[in-house]
Amino acid sequence: MATQSSSSPAYQRLLEQRDDDVVIVSAIRSAMTKGKKGGFKDTRPDFILSNVLHAVYSRVNLDPKLIEDVAVGNVLPPGGGASAARMASLHAGIPNTTAVNTVNRQCSSGLTAITQIANEIRAGQINIGIGAGVESMTHGFGSRAAPEISDEILENQDAEDCLLPMGITSENVAKDFGISRQIQDEFAANSFQKAAAANKAGKFKDEIVPIRTKFIDPKTEKEVEIVVDADDGIRDGVTAQSLSKLKPAFTKDGCTHAGNASQVSDGAAAVLLTRRSVAKKLGLPIVGKFVTSAVVGVPPRIMGVGPAFAIPKVLDLVGLNKDEVDFYEINEAFASQAVFSVQHLKIPFEKVNINGGAIAMGHPLGCTGARQVATGLNIAKQTGKRVFITSMCIGSGMGMAGVFVSEH
Repeated sequence: MATQSSSSPAYQRLLEQRDDDVVIVSAIRSAMTKGKKGGFKDTRPDFILSNVLHAVYSRVNLDPKLIEDVAVGNVLPPGGGASAARMASLHAGIPNTTAVNTVNRQCSSGLTAITQIANEIRAGQINIGIGAGVESMTHGFGSRAAPEISDEILENQDAEDCLLPMGITSENVAKDFGISRQIQDEFAANSFQKAAAANKAGKFKDEIVPIRTKFIDPKTEKEVEIVVDADDGIRDGVTAQSLSKLKPAFTKDGCTHAGNASQVSDGAAAVLLTRRSVAKKLGLPIVGKFVTSAVVGVPPRIMGVGPAFAIPKVLDLVGLNKDEVDFYEINEAFASQAVFSVQHLKIPFEKVNINGGAIAMGHPLGCTGARQVATGLNIAKQTGKRVFITSMCIGSGMGMAGVFVSEH
């Protein structure tokens, strides 16, 4: 799977190392577990986040007093969100002199948090920071999150379309662009198969921090202590044929169902960033480089097409063509939109989500943007690949993409 154009000037420029580069010295995630029934069903998001924040700096022996800012992506925050993130940061051993904020750009919140910290470093505002993301869909997901919108706003069709259930936007993408049920099921089955194989081979271990937590056994109702160290939504033996038997979830004649959409999940991820000169001075390991990111808006009724337009924008920013990218992490919110994005861009499917994606592993909303970076760096280390792009569609009609370089 070597790149065809890896000797191009643009590609080689990305590999160059400068003292003012924004680099990644550590990237880690929790396991992603099934909402309401997985390993974190009785664990609050602040506790998952605290464990991940502690791991991301302690694994590289960084003095937490040197961390100046922490940005946390979170889509369904209890009570406003920032306080829980601040409390998690303090519990993680990060001192009260370190600032914290939460950011919500829906499914790209984790990547938005990383971008915010990277830009603060680039602007000279801070030297070291953490971009993170967390979501407990067990404790945050559901109708209580539905907003009440004024009638005047709803007179605008695009504004009203922002309230469409995500599953309906998936059906719209499939219908508008002719993405068949069969190809969606084939894509989803492939995601499960890749993730199951990667899991069996231990390929996720280096990116996951084990978390000791409490779990109430649904049969005995007894509270026990468990260690959550593996994604529990990954299933063996999934085929396109087995998925073809599942009923559509959103419309009678639709094609989106529980097996070809992302799983409702709990999890967190964190990325520790600094300037290359600072990393060298402190003797910190450099595992990767944040290059840049880009956001776009798309029609809310087909919000899933976001990556198809965000990826070209970020490629233009760095002067690369799509074939020069070694691999892609494109979030699988739904098979319909992931397939459309890959086909629209004419990216080989074998370059996308090498170890599986959100259909198999889960999509804790605020976490995913940071999780993809931890996964991408781990894949790069395992394969020797260097340049990768992460991307995702965003509820209400947007897309985001980021360019990263591995230095493992």
